[in-house]
Amino acid sequence: MVVIDPAHGGTDTGARGENATEKDVVLQLVRSLRAALERQGYRVVMTRNDDSNPSYDDRAAAGNAHPDAIFISLHVSSTGTAGTVRAYYMQFAAPFAAAPAAAAASSAPARPVPPVALAVWGEAQRPYVAASHRLADLMQGEFAQAFSGSPPYSAGVPVRALRSVTAPAVAIEISSVSSETPDQLAASGEPLGGAIARAIAAYRQASTGGTR
Repeated sequence: MVVIDPAHGGTDTGARGENATEKDVVLQLVRSLRAALERQGYRVVMTRNDDSNPSYDDRAAAGNAHPDAIFISLHVSSTGTAGTVRAYYMQFAAPFAAAPAAAAASSAPARPVPPVALAVWGEAQRPYVAASHRLADLMQGEFAQAFSGSPPYSAGVPVRALRSVTAPAVAIEISSVSSETPDQLAASGEPLGGAIARAIAAYRQASTGGTR
């Protein structure tokens, strides 16, 4: 199962080019991408199918409703080298640690902390960061081969669309709405789908110890 999240929508246009806006291009692109993935045998769910703008929480909930899914947030940048693709995974800020002096100031015994059964919504992706990083690197390796000029490695950034997803999750950004026409960008859906399918297959194979 692959959950694809076309970024923006509605009054949120995202990046703007001379002839197109990000919200429209990703919706056009994701339809081509969906067809490419389905031909590879993947089930695909989209967080939006029209010019709507679900909240970040609704997008994450759509992904979390499908156990064992891969979540992909799809974007088109306003800058960058035309025809290149980048993969990102969620990078959280380092947890705040109390200063040693402050910790020593209280001599009262620490109270036991009750176990928490539910993940904090805004931190839900944290346990999956390592898996998301591996998946993003595999995707970026495929993108580097399929889209000339793309970097060889993924990058960790604070992607709001990923932070509440309870599954391996990546953001993919294609360049660029300013330098290519909507049709040129949409045409990348087929090779993009093939690259993603190969990366997911490699990720699954590694995760299951070489078995399918």
